[in-house]
Amino acid sequence: MLSVSKSLCGESYEECKATADWLLSNTQVRPTVGIVCGSGLGGLAEMLKDPQFFMYCDIPNFPKSTVDGHAGRLVFGTLKGKPCVCMQGRFHLYEGYPIQKITLPMRVFKLMGVETVFLTNAAGGLNQDYKVGDVMIMKDHINMPGFSGNNPLVGPNDDR
Repeated sequence: MLSVSKSLCGESYEECKATADWLLSNTQVRPTVGIVCGSGLGGLAEMLKDPQFFMYCDIPNFPKSTVDGHAGRLVFGTLKGKPCVCMQGRFHLYEGYPIQKITLPMRVFKLMGVETVFLTNAAGGLNQDYKVGDVMIMKDHINMPGFSGNNPLVGPNDDR
């Protein structure tokens, strides 16, 4: 029988809340903007004013980044006067993490008060007019792992 606090296949609300509470107790920044810096974009976090750094390995319940070139840390600060938190490195299925662990940072962001998230990544495109370094705004995507039943929304919803 499942505990009420544990979802069928993900992190519990209590674990996400404990992580958010730990972070908020260790910084004065109350982020409303979250930025996930994909490959090659970790330097974006260096633009934050008065940055405060937390290594993923020091954050309770947080996964560890294993990808070369990813700093593996959260950076809190302000960008153009907006309180932000940046992920320098994200997590991937090919690192061996279940999809619920990969999405844990988004749940933690929400519990910290983040209202807007910018996701970045390095990707290829089918449109031959795109050039290396072009910035694209995506309106939709195809969740390929979802075709195999791998979806972070699987399981009971916890409205908290």
